[in-house]
Amino acid sequence: MSRSGYSDDCDGWALIRWRGAVNSAIKGERGQAFLSELAAALDAMPEKRLIADELETADGDFCTIGVLGAARGIDMSKLDPDDREAVAEAFNIAPALAAEIVFENDEGMYPWDFVEIEICGPMRPWDRRVKSVCVPKARQEEARWHRMRQWVESHIVKAKA
Repeated sequence: MSRSGYSDDCDGWALIRWRGAVNSAIKGERGQAFLSELAAALDAMPEKRLIADELETADGDFCTIGVLGAARGIDMSKLDPDDREAVAEAFNIAPALAAEIVFENDEGMYPWDFVEIEICGPMRPWDRRVKSVCVPKARQEEARWHRMRQWVESHIVKAKA
């Protein structure tokens, strides 16, 4: 199971109820205030990079929720990043919203690129000279920041004129 708490064994009405809870959390007053504040915190970052799997590293890197925690001055060393209820309570948001942001941050991007390489030298007759291998994506932290900034912006409800 991931840090978000999501798994593959949610189907039918359980899935419909969960997606409804996420939608309500995003569109609610607390969720909208949180997303607006999060967008401002993301924009204020000096280095536009986001990590996965933890709220904050010793080097001062943050995940999406961790960015707002740093801006608010929350001591995130006392928070278990795998406990979505505790994280949600610390940030005054619904656990469904915390889980959704964590899922989008950690698992919303595929971290690998497929690259074809040519193998030189003696080979067995049945082996292929060109193979496809997985390599970690370059500049993944920067790509995650852009992706999450767009995600946050897409879920902020604009006031009607």
